[in-house]
Amino acid sequence: MALEPTAAALRTIRRSALYDLIITAPFATPWTARWLVGGLGSLHDAVGASGQRPALVGAVAVLLANLMGSLVVLWSFARLRGATIEHGITDVIARGVFALWMAWAIATGGSSLLAGFLVAEVAWGLAQLRAVRASRTLSP
Repeated sequence: MALEPTAAALRTIRRSALYDLIITAPFATPWTARWLVGGLGSLHDAVGASGQRPALVGAVAVLLANLMGSLVVLWSFARLRGATIEHGITDVIARGVFALWMAWAIATGGSSLLAGFLVAEVAWGLAQLRAVRASRTLSP
């Protein structure tokens, strides 16, 4: 009986890793990061979003986006290849930190488009937390 909740938890951890990989991979290179942020800027304008229009201005901003993208891609691969309950717990904490900084960015004038990413971040964090807790509670 304990195997099923653990399998479900690992599935949730892998699915969150796949989401991260899809959403974050474009940030891993300067070319794709500029393309993605340009698209977000156009979407911001098209929907009349509030806050600052997304933009990557300067080499340092691009570098920081690439560092974040590269690290999240590597973290995603680690969870996809060998998901563990510990990876799930670590990712819940990481999502909490990311959500905190996204909320801060929105509160200090960032594009309201960030709210969609914030909701997804919190949702994946809660899904993993639930799965990990159920797995740990039901494991022998």
